[in-house]
Amino acid sequence: MRRRLLIIYMSLLALSLVALTVPLAANVAARYTQTAFIEQQGDTLRFASLAEPALSTGQTERLSAELTRYHELFGIGAAVVDRDGRAVTVSPRALSLTGARTRKLIERGLSADRPELGTIWPWRNEQLVIVEPVIREGEVVGAAVTAGPTDRLRRRIAEIWVMIALGCLVALSLTWLAARRLARWTLRPVHELDAVTHDITEGRLDARVAPTTGPPELRRLAVSFNVMADTVTDMLDRQRAFVAQASHQLRTPLGALRLRVENLTDHLDESGRREHELTLEETDRLTRTLEGLLALARAEKHENETAGAGVVAVDADDIADRRVDVWRPRAAELGATLRRTGAVGRHVLTVPETLDQLLDALIDNSLKFGADEVTVHVERVGDLAEIHVVDNGPGLAAEDRTRALERFWRSPAHQNVDGSGLGLSVVAVLVAASGGFVDLLAREPRGLDVRVRLRLEPQDRVSR
Repeated sequence: MRRRLLIIYMSLLALSLVALTVPLAANVAARYTQTAFIEQQGDTLRFASLAEPALSTGQTERLSAELTRYHELFGIGAAVVDRDGRAVTVSPRALSLTGARTRKLIERGLSADRPELGTIWPWRNEQLVIVEPVIREGEVVGAAVTAGPTDRLRRRIAEIWVMIALGCLVALSLTWLAARRLARWTLRPVHELDAVTHDITEGRLDARVAPTTGPPELRRLAVSFNVMADTVTDMLDRQRAFVAQASHQLRTPLGALRLRVENLTDHLDESGRREHELTLEETDRLTRTLEGLLALARAEKHENETAGAGVVAVDADDIADRRVDVWRPRAAELGATLRRTGAVGRHVLTVPETLDQLLDALIDNSLKFGADEVTVHVERVGDLAEIHVVDNGPGLAAEDRTRALERFWRSPAHQNVDGSGLGLSVVAVLVAASGGFVDLLAREPRGLDVRVRLRLEPQDRVSR
Protein backbone atom coordinates (compact mmCIF):
# COMPACT_ATOMS: atom_id res chain seq x y z
CA MET A 1 0.00 0.00 0.00
CA ARG A 2 2.91 2.34 0.70
CA ARG A 3 4.16 1.81 -2.85
CA ARG A 4 0.77 2.74 -4.26
CA LEU A 5 0.62 5.90 -2.16
CA LEU A 6 4.11 6.91 -3.30
CA ILE A 7 3.18 6.28 -6.93
CA ILE A 8 0.10 8.49 -6.53
CA TYR A 9 2.06 11.28 -4.81
CA MET A 10 4.88 11.24 -7.35
CA SER A 11 2.54 10.95 -10.34
CA LEU A 12 0.60 14.03 -9.23
CA LEU A 13 3.82 15.97 -8.72
CA ALA A 14 5.23 14.83 -12.08
CA LEU A 15 2.08 15.91 -13.88
CA SER A 16 2.18 19.28 -12.10
CA LEU A 17 5.84 19.79 -13.00
CA VAL A 18 5.19 18.90 -16.63
CA ALA A 19 2.24 21.29 -16.75
CA LEU A 20 4.42 24.09 -15.32
CA THR A 21 7.85 23.48 -16.85
CA VAL A 22 6.85 22.78 -20.45
CA PRO A 23 5.25 26.25 -20.89
CA LEU A 24 8.15 27.76 -18.94
CA ALA A 25 10.71 26.12 -21.23
CA ALA A 26 8.81 27.26 -24.32
CA ASN A 27 8.61 30.78 -22.92
CA VAL A 28 12.36 30.84 -22.28
CA ALA A 29 13.08 29.82 -25.88
CA ALA A 30 10.62 32.39 -27.23
CA ARG A 31 12.01 35.18 -25.02
CA TYR A 32 15.64 34.58 -25.98
CA THR A 33 14.64 34.26 -29.63
CA GLN A 34 12.79 37.57 -29.44
CA THR A 35 15.77 39.31 -27.85
CA ALA A 36 18.11 38.07 -30.57
CA PHE A 37 15.55 38.95 -33.25
CA ILE A 38 15.16 42.56 -32.03
CA GLU A 39 18.91 43.11 -31.90
CA GLN A 40 19.48 41.69 -35.37
CA GLN A 41 16.41 43.41 -36.81
CA GLY A 42 17.83 46.83 -35.83
CA ASP A 43 20.99 46.10 -37.80
CA THR A 44 18.94 44.89 -40.77
CA LEU A 45 16.90 48.10 -40.78
CA ARG A 46 20.12 50.16 -40.78
CA PHE A 47 21.41 48.22 -43.78
CA ALA A 48 18.08 48.75 -45.52
CA SER A 49 18.44 52.54 -45.04
CA LEU A 50 22.03 52.44 -46.36
CA ALA A 51 21.03 50.30 -49.33
CA GLU A 52 18.46 52.77 -50.73
CA PRO A 53 21.01 55.34 -52.09
CA ALA A 54 23.40 52.55 -53.13
CA LEU A 55 20.70 50.92 -55.23
CA SER A 56 19.75 54.32 -56.72
CA THR A 57 23.30 55.29 -57.74
CA GLY A 58 24.73 51.82 -58.26
CA GLN A 59 27.66 52.65 -55.97
CA THR A 60 27.82 49.76 -53.51
CA GLU A 61 31.42 50.02 -52.31
CA ARG A 62 30.56 51.73 -49.04
CA LEU A 63 27.64 49.37 -48.48
CA SER A 64 29.85 46.35 -49.10
CA ALA A 65 32.41 47.68 -46.65
CA GLU A 66 29.71 48.08 -43.99
CA LEU A 67 28.48 44.55 -44.53
CA THR A 68 32.01 43.16 -44.39
CA ARG A 69 32.85 45.03 -41.20
CA TYR A 70 29.55 43.91 -39.63
CA HIS A 71 30.33 40.29 -40.40
CA GLU A 72 33.83 40.58 -39.01
CA LEU A 73 32.58 42.11 -35.75
CA PHE A 74 29.49 40.00 -35.06
CA GLY A 75 29.89 36.93 -37.29
CA ILE A 76 26.49 37.61 -38.89
CA GLY A 77 26.22 37.40 -42.67
CA ALA A 78 24.51 40.25 -44.51
CA ALA A 79 23.41 40.94 -48.07
CA VAL A 80 21.41 43.35 -50.19
CA VAL A 81 19.24 42.15 -53.07
CA ASP A 82 17.50 44.13 -55.80
CA ARG A 83 13.85 44.19 -56.73
CA ASP A 84 14.20 40.84 -58.55
CA GLY A 85 15.88 39.15 -55.60
CA ARG A 86 19.35 39.12 -57.18
CA ALA A 87 22.25 39.71 -54.80
CA VAL A 88 23.82 43.15 -55.14
CA THR A 89 26.43 42.69 -52.41
CA VAL A 90 27.07 39.78 -50.02
CA SER A 91 29.35 39.38 -47.00
CA PRO A 92 30.79 36.89 -46.65
CA ARG A 93 30.81 35.58 -50.17
CA ALA A 94 29.97 32.07 -48.90
CA LEU A 95 26.60 33.29 -47.59
CA SER A 96 23.88 31.37 -49.43
CA LEU A 97 20.62 33.05 -50.30
CA THR A 98 19.21 30.09 -52.25
CA GLY A 99 17.75 28.07 -49.42
CA ALA A 100 13.99 27.51 -49.56
CA ARG A 101 13.36 29.18 -46.22
CA THR A 102 15.66 32.13 -47.06
CA ARG A 103 14.09 32.62 -50.52
CA LYS A 104 10.62 32.59 -48.98
CA LEU A 105 11.61 35.28 -46.48
CA ILE A 106 13.19 37.40 -49.22
CA GLU A 107 10.01 37.15 -51.29
CA ARG A 108 7.97 38.29 -48.30
CA GLY A 109 10.36 41.18 -47.73
CA LEU A 110 10.15 42.27 -51.37
CA SER A 111 6.36 42.19 -50.97
CA ALA A 112 6.70 44.57 -48.00
CA ASP A 113 5.33 41.93 -45.59
CA ARG A 114 6.52 42.03 -42.01
CA PRO A 115 8.91 39.21 -41.13
CA GLU A 116 7.59 36.33 -39.04
CA LEU A 117 9.19 35.60 -35.68
CA GLY A 118 9.79 31.85 -35.35
CA THR A 119 11.09 30.32 -32.12
CA ILE A 120 14.62 28.94 -32.15
CA TRP A 121 14.70 25.48 -30.57
CA PRO A 122 17.90 23.86 -29.25
CA TRP A 123 17.56 20.84 -31.52
CA ARG A 124 17.03 22.83 -34.76
CA ASN A 125 20.33 23.84 -36.37
CA GLU A 126 19.21 26.84 -38.47
CA GLN A 127 20.18 30.46 -38.93
CA LEU A 128 18.22 33.46 -37.74
CA VAL A 129 17.31 35.13 -41.08
CA ILE A 130 15.73 38.61 -41.10
CA VAL A 131 14.65 40.48 -44.24
CA GLU A 132 13.74 44.18 -44.32
CA PRO A 133 12.50 45.88 -47.56
CA VAL A 134 14.38 48.83 -49.11
CA ILE A 135 11.77 51.47 -49.97
CA ARG A 136 12.14 54.52 -52.18
CA GLU A 137 9.20 56.88 -52.66
CA GLY A 138 6.82 54.22 -51.33
CA GLU A 139 8.05 51.52 -53.69
CA VAL A 140 10.09 48.46 -52.74
CA VAL A 141 13.35 48.54 -54.73
CA GLY A 142 15.21 45.79 -52.87
CA ALA A 143 15.76 44.17 -49.48
CA ALA A 144 18.42 43.91 -46.79
CA VAL A 145 19.09 40.42 -45.49
CA THR A 146 20.94 39.30 -42.36
CA ALA A 147 21.59 35.64 -41.45
CA GLY A 148 23.04 35.08 -37.98
CA PRO A 149 24.25 31.78 -36.47
CA THR A 150 22.19 30.46 -33.55
CA ASP A 151 24.74 28.18 -31.89
CA ARG A 152 25.22 30.40 -28.83
CA LEU A 153 21.50 31.14 -28.61
CA ARG A 154 20.57 27.47 -28.76
CA ARG A 155 23.28 26.58 -26.23
CA ARG A 156 21.98 29.22 -23.83
CA ILE A 157 18.41 27.99 -24.16
CA ALA A 158 19.58 24.40 -23.60
CA GLU A 159 21.53 25.44 -20.48
CA ILE A 160 18.45 27.07 -19.00
CA TRP A 161 16.40 24.01 -19.84
CA VAL A 162 18.96 21.82 -18.06
CA MET A 163 18.72 24.08 -14.99
CA ILE A 164 14.92 23.75 -15.09
CA ALA A 165 15.24 19.97 -15.39
CA LEU A 166 17.67 19.84 -12.46
CA GLY A 167 15.26 21.93 -10.42
CA CYS A 168 12.51 19.43 -11.24
CA LEU A 169 14.75 16.53 -10.19
CA VAL A 170 15.54 18.27 -6.91
CA ALA A 171 11.84 18.88 -6.35
CA LEU A 172 11.06 15.25 -7.15
CA SER A 173 13.79 14.04 -4.78
CA LEU A 174 12.64 16.25 -1.92
CA THR A 175 9.03 15.27 -2.57
CA TRP A 176 10.04 11.59 -2.63
CA LEU A 177 11.61 11.91 0.81
CA ALA A 178 8.66 13.87 2.16
CA ALA A 179 6.18 11.45 0.55
CA ARG A 180 7.92 8.47 2.14
CA ARG A 181 7.71 10.05 5.58
CA LEU A 182 4.09 11.03 4.95
CA ALA A 183 3.17 7.55 3.71
CA ARG A 184 4.97 5.96 6.67
CA TRP A 185 3.18 8.28 9.08
CA THR A 186 -0.17 7.62 7.40
CA LEU A 187 0.21 3.84 7.22
CA ARG A 188 1.89 3.24 10.59
CA PRO A 189 -1.48 2.73 12.37
CA VAL A 190 -2.53 0.37 9.58
CA HIS A 191 0.65 -1.70 10.00
CA GLU A 192 0.15 -1.74 13.77
CA LEU A 193 -3.45 -2.84 13.29
CA ASP A 194 -2.28 -5.62 10.98
CA ALA A 195 0.41 -6.75 13.44
CA VAL A 196 -1.95 -6.67 16.43
CA THR A 197 -4.65 -8.52 14.47
CA HIS A 198 -2.08 -11.21 13.65
CA ASP A 199 -1.05 -11.40 17.32
CA ILE A 200 -4.67 -11.79 18.41
CA THR A 201 -5.17 -14.46 15.75
CA GLU A 202 -2.15 -16.30 17.17
CA GLY A 203 -3.77 -16.21 20.62
CA ARG A 204 -2.09 -13.17 22.21
CA LEU A 205 -5.37 -11.59 23.24
CA ASP A 206 -3.70 -8.88 25.31
CA ALA A 207 -2.13 -7.25 22.21
CA ARG A 208 -3.38 -3.71 21.58
CA VAL A 209 -2.72 -0.83 19.17
CA ALA A 210 -1.07 2.37 20.42
CA PRO A 211 -3.49 5.12 19.22
CA THR A 212 -0.88 7.90 19.28
CA THR A 213 0.36 8.17 15.67
CA GLY A 214 -1.12 8.69 12.25
CA PRO A 215 -4.06 10.72 10.93
CA PRO A 216 -6.92 11.45 13.35
CA GLU A 217 -9.27 9.10 11.49
CA LEU A 218 -6.87 6.17 11.89
CA ARG A 219 -6.23 7.05 15.54
CA ARG A 220 -9.97 6.88 16.15
CA LEU A 221 -10.01 3.54 14.32
CA ALA A 222 -7.22 2.27 16.61
CA VAL A 223 -9.20 3.32 19.69
CA SER A 224 -12.31 1.58 18.35
CA PHE A 225 -10.27 -1.54 17.56
CA ASN A 226 -8.88 -1.64 21.10
CA VAL A 227 -12.37 -1.27 22.54
CA MET A 228 -13.59 -4.10 20.31
CA ALA A 229 -10.63 -6.30 21.28
CA ASP A 230 -11.28 -5.59 24.98
CA THR A 231 -14.93 -6.48 24.55
CA VAL A 232 -14.19 -9.72 22.69
CA THR A 233 -11.47 -10.70 25.18
CA ASP A 234 -13.78 -10.00 28.08
CA MET A 235 -16.53 -12.09 26.47
CA LEU A 236 -14.11 -14.98 25.90
CA ASP A 237 -12.85 -14.75 29.47
CA ARG A 238 -16.40 -14.72 30.75
CA GLN A 239 -17.28 -17.69 28.55
CA ARG A 240 -14.27 -19.70 29.75
CA ALA A 241 -14.91 -18.73 33.34
CA PHE A 242 -18.56 -19.74 33.02
CA VAL A 243 -17.67 -23.13 31.52
CA ALA A 244 -15.05 -23.78 34.20
CA GLN A 245 -17.25 -22.62 37.05
CA ALA A 246 -20.33 -24.41 35.75
CA SER A 247 -18.36 -27.63 35.26
CA HIS A 248 -16.85 -27.34 38.71
CA GLN A 249 -20.14 -26.46 40.44
CA LEU A 250 -22.05 -29.27 38.72
CA ARG A 251 -19.60 -31.93 39.84
CA THR A 252 -20.86 -31.92 43.45
CA PRO A 253 -24.61 -32.15 42.77
CA LEU A 254 -23.92 -34.66 40.01
CA GLY A 255 -21.93 -36.80 42.42
CA ALA A 256 -24.73 -36.55 44.95
CA LEU A 257 -27.27 -37.46 42.26
CA ARG A 258 -25.30 -40.55 41.31
CA LEU A 259 -25.06 -41.58 44.94
CA ARG A 260 -28.82 -41.21 45.37
CA VAL A 261 -29.54 -43.14 42.21
CA GLU A 262 -27.13 -45.86 43.29
CA ASN A 263 -28.89 -46.06 46.70
CA LEU A 264 -32.11 -46.95 44.92
CA THR A 265 -30.72 -50.36 44.03
CA ASP A 266 -32.29 -52.11 47.01
CA HIS A 267 -35.70 -50.57 46.35
CA LEU A 268 -36.08 -51.74 42.74
CA ASP A 269 -37.59 -54.92 41.44
CA GLU A 270 -36.06 -56.90 38.59
CA SER A 271 -38.01 -55.04 35.89
CA GLY A 272 -36.41 -51.72 36.83
CA ARG A 273 -32.82 -52.82 37.29
CA ARG A 274 -31.91 -52.42 33.60
CA GLU A 275 -33.17 -48.82 33.55
CA HIS A 276 -31.33 -48.21 36.78
CA GLU A 277 -28.04 -49.39 35.24
CA LEU A 278 -28.58 -47.20 32.17
CA THR A 279 -29.26 -44.22 34.42
CA LEU A 280 -25.99 -44.78 36.25
CA GLU A 281 -24.12 -45.06 32.94
CA GLU A 282 -25.63 -41.78 31.72
CA THR A 283 -24.68 -40.15 35.01
CA ASP A 284 -21.10 -41.37 34.59
CA ARG A 285 -21.03 -40.09 30.99
CA LEU A 286 -22.27 -36.70 32.13
CA THR A 287 -19.52 -36.65 34.78
CA ARG A 288 -16.88 -37.38 32.13
CA THR A 289 -18.28 -34.61 29.92
CA LEU A 290 -18.02 -32.12 32.78
CA GLU A 291 -14.45 -33.24 33.47
CA GLY A 292 -13.61 -32.72 29.78
CA LEU A 293 -15.16 -29.26 29.76
CA LEU A 294 -13.21 -28.31 32.84
CA ALA A 295 -9.95 -29.58 31.31
CA LEU A 296 -10.67 -27.73 28.06
CA ALA A 297 -11.41 -24.47 29.90
CA ARG A 298 -8.17 -24.76 31.85
CA ALA A 299 -6.21 -25.54 28.68
CA GLU A 300 -7.70 -22.55 26.83
CA LYS A 301 -6.93 -20.29 29.77
CA HIS A 302 -3.37 -21.54 29.75
CA GLU A 303 -3.16 -20.99 25.99
CA ASN A 304 -4.44 -17.42 26.35
CA GLU A 305 -1.96 -16.61 29.12
CA THR A 306 1.10 -18.11 27.42
CA ALA A 307 0.32 -17.82 23.67
CA GLY A 308 3.49 -19.74 22.78
CA ALA A 309 5.53 -18.02 25.52
CA GLY A 310 6.13 -19.16 29.08
CA VAL A 311 7.00 -22.67 27.92
CA VAL A 312 9.36 -24.97 29.78
CA ALA A 313 11.89 -27.50 28.55
CA VAL A 314 10.91 -31.10 29.30
CA ASP A 315 12.47 -34.48 28.57
CA ALA A 316 10.16 -36.04 25.97
CA ASP A 317 11.93 -39.41 26.14
CA ASP A 318 11.54 -39.68 29.91
CA ILE A 319 7.89 -38.58 29.91
CA ALA A 320 7.04 -41.05 27.13
CA ASP A 321 8.70 -43.86 29.11
CA ARG A 322 6.81 -42.99 32.28
CA ARG A 323 3.38 -42.64 30.63
CA VAL A 324 3.79 -45.94 28.79
CA ASP A 325 4.72 -47.65 32.09
CA VAL A 326 1.60 -46.18 33.72
CA TRP A 327 -0.71 -47.34 30.92
CA ARG A 328 0.83 -50.76 30.28
CA PRO A 329 -1.23 -52.55 33.03
CA ARG A 330 -4.46 -51.08 31.62
CA ALA A 331 -3.49 -52.22 28.13
CA ALA A 332 -2.80 -55.71 29.45
CA GLU A 333 -6.25 -55.83 31.06
CA LEU A 334 -7.78 -55.07 27.66
CA GLY A 335 -5.61 -57.62 25.89
CA ALA A 336 -3.58 -54.94 24.04
CA THR A 337 0.16 -54.46 23.59
CA LEU A 338 1.66 -51.06 24.41
CA ARG A 339 5.13 -50.36 22.98
CA ARG A 340 7.62 -47.52 23.31
CA THR A 341 10.18 -46.78 20.54
CA GLY A 342 12.52 -44.04 19.37
CA ALA A 343 14.30 -41.16 21.08
CA VAL A 344 14.61 -37.40 20.68
CA GLY A 345 17.84 -36.85 22.58
CA ARG A 346 16.97 -33.25 23.47
CA HIS A 347 14.43 -31.44 25.57
CA VAL A 348 11.31 -30.02 23.94
CA LEU A 349 9.45 -26.79 24.74
CA THR A 350 5.87 -27.11 26.03
CA VAL A 351 3.56 -25.55 28.55
CA PRO A 352 3.72 -27.52 31.82
CA GLU A 353 2.09 -30.98 31.87
CA THR A 354 1.30 -30.89 28.14
CA LEU A 355 3.14 -34.08 27.19
CA ASP A 356 1.67 -36.01 30.13
CA GLN A 357 -1.90 -34.98 29.32
CA LEU A 358 -1.67 -35.49 25.57
CA LEU A 359 -0.06 -38.93 25.90
CA ASP A 360 -2.71 -39.96 28.44
CA ALA A 361 -5.51 -38.76 26.16
CA LEU A 362 -4.09 -40.37 23.01
CA ILE A 363 -3.26 -43.73 24.61
CA ASP A 364 -6.69 -43.80 26.27
CA ASN A 365 -8.39 -43.12 22.93
CA SER A 366 -6.44 -45.88 21.18
CA LEU A 367 -7.32 -48.45 23.83
CA LYS A 368 -10.90 -47.25 24.13
CA PHE A 369 -11.63 -47.67 20.43
CA GLY A 370 -10.45 -51.27 20.23
CA ALA A 371 -6.78 -51.18 19.24
CA ASP A 372 -4.79 -54.24 20.31
CA GLU A 373 -1.41 -52.71 19.37
CA VAL A 374 -0.43 -49.17 20.41
CA THR A 375 3.01 -47.70 19.82
CA VAL A 376 4.36 -44.50 21.32
CA HIS A 377 7.24 -43.36 19.10
CA VAL A 378 9.36 -40.22 19.52
CA GLU A 379 12.00 -38.89 17.13
CA ARG A 380 13.83 -35.75 16.09
CA VAL A 381 13.05 -34.32 12.64
CA GLY A 382 15.10 -31.22 11.84
CA ASP A 383 14.39 -28.55 14.44
CA LEU A 384 11.29 -30.32 15.74
CA ALA A 385 10.48 -33.27 17.91
CA GLU A 386 7.74 -35.61 16.70
CA ILE A 387 5.63 -37.68 19.10
CA HIS A 388 3.57 -40.39 17.40
CA VAL A 389 0.83 -42.46 19.00
CA VAL A 390 0.10 -45.17 16.45
CA ASP A 391 -2.57 -47.86 16.79
CA ASN A 392 -4.14 -50.56 14.64
CA GLY A 393 -7.70 -49.71 15.62
CA PRO A 394 -10.55 -48.92 13.24
CA GLY A 395 -9.04 -45.53 12.36
CA LEU A 396 -10.90 -42.61 10.80
CA ALA A 397 -11.94 -41.72 7.28
CA ALA A 398 -10.18 -38.76 5.63
CA GLU A 399 -13.22 -36.51 6.15
CA ASP A 400 -13.51 -37.54 9.81
CA ARG A 401 -9.80 -36.83 10.44
CA THR A 402 -10.35 -33.19 9.45
CA ARG A 403 -13.12 -32.85 12.06
CA ALA A 404 -11.76 -34.98 14.87
CA LEU A 405 -10.14 -32.03 16.64
CA GLU A 406 -13.48 -30.17 16.86
CA ARG A 407 -15.11 -29.97 20.27
CA PHE A 408 -17.77 -32.59 21.04
CA TRP A 409 -17.28 -34.22 17.64
CA ARG A 410 -17.54 -37.98 17.64
CA SER A 411 -17.31 -40.41 14.76
CA PRO A 412 -20.73 -41.77 13.70
CA ALA A 413 -19.21 -45.26 13.82
CA HIS A 414 -18.25 -44.90 17.49
CA GLN A 415 -21.31 -43.34 19.08
CA ASN A 416 -21.73 -46.35 21.39
CA VAL A 417 -18.24 -45.90 22.88
CA ASP A 418 -18.02 -43.93 26.11
CA GLY A 419 -16.56 -40.45 25.69
CA SER A 420 -17.35 -36.76 25.52
CA GLY A 421 -15.64 -35.82 22.25
CA LEU A 422 -13.31 -33.40 24.09
CA GLY A 423 -10.11 -35.44 24.45
CA LEU A 424 -8.51 -34.51 21.13
CA SER A 425 -9.74 -30.92 21.51
CA VAL A 426 -7.84 -30.60 24.78
CA VAL A 427 -4.74 -32.08 23.10
CA ALA A 428 -4.99 -29.58 20.22
CA VAL A 429 -5.34 -26.62 22.59
CA LEU A 430 -2.37 -27.68 24.73
CA VAL A 431 -0.15 -28.28 21.71
CA ALA A 432 -1.13 -24.93 20.17
CA ALA A 433 -0.30 -23.20 23.46
CA SER A 434 3.15 -24.82 23.23
CA GLY A 435 3.66 -23.51 19.70
CA GLY A 436 3.30 -26.95 18.13
CA PHE A 437 1.05 -28.78 15.68
CA VAL A 438 -1.23 -31.84 15.71
CA ASP A 439 -1.91 -33.99 12.63
CA LEU A 440 -4.15 -37.04 12.32
CA LEU A 441 -2.68 -39.44 9.76
CA ALA A 442 -3.95 -42.72 8.39
CA ARG A 443 -1.99 -45.88 9.19
CA GLU A 444 -1.76 -48.70 6.68
CA PRO A 445 -3.45 -51.11 6.46
CA ARG A 446 -5.67 -49.80 9.26
CA GLY A 447 -5.50 -47.61 12.30
CA LEU A 448 -4.59 -44.05 13.20
CA ASP A 449 -1.29 -42.17 13.58
CA VAL A 450 -1.61 -39.04 15.75
CA ARG A 451 1.50 -36.93 15.12
CA VAL A 452 2.40 -34.10 17.51
CA ARG A 453 5.25 -31.78 16.51
CA LEU A 454 6.90 -29.63 19.18
CA ARG A 455 9.87 -27.25 19.16
CA LEU A 456 13.23 -28.41 20.44
CA GLU A 457 15.05 -26.47 23.12
CA PRO A 458 17.60 -24.12 21.43
CA GLN A 459 21.14 -25.47 21.41
CA ASP A 460 22.63 -22.30 22.95
CA ARG A 461 20.17 -22.62 25.84
CA VAL A 462 21.25 -26.24 26.32
CA SER A 463 24.94 -25.27 26.43
CA ARG A 464 24.30 -22.74 29.18
